Amino acid sequence: MTDMLVKLYNLEVDWPKIAAHNQQGIIYRQPLGSETHLILDWVKGRFSQGWVSEVSIALHQRPPRCVLAVEAGKLQGFACYDTAALGLFGPMGVDEAVRGQGIGTLLLQLTLWQMKEQGYAYAIIGWVGPTAFYERTVGAIAIPDSEPGLWASRLQAD
Repeated sequence: MTDMLVKLYNLEVDWPKIAAHNQQGIIYRQPLGSETHLILDWVKGRFSQGWVSEVSIALHQRPPRCVLAVEAGKLQGFACYDTAALGLFGPMGVDEAVRGQGIGTLLLQLTLWQMKEQGYAYAIIGWVGPTAFYERTVGAIAIPDSEPGLWASRLQAD
């Protein structure tokens, strides 16, 4: 899987769609410290153990390097940055039951916007599977010769 580059200075956020989601009860926000165990349990139940580690890193930074989508007190999705390396977006995950509503798109946009607000000019989206989604949503471009990149020497479970 390849890495992708996003120009944050050209980033567009669909603020009207965020407002529409808020009206529907889907709230995008920063995590609270007291929610850390709930978020990590949620990620563990749906995604990989590696993602649990990365989300933990995002949650333990101040301010947290994570944006949540919450509806009726239930986590619907998350997106993080600065976990595997500085300037790297990800991981991001949305509950299967609510996929297709644009939650992933808005989590991506809001997290990249947060990176922009912290002074980043570019973001790297690491080890991308669905490149078309990132190309279409934020104009990301593939980085030549970036596979396997940072993860070439990662530890493997026994």
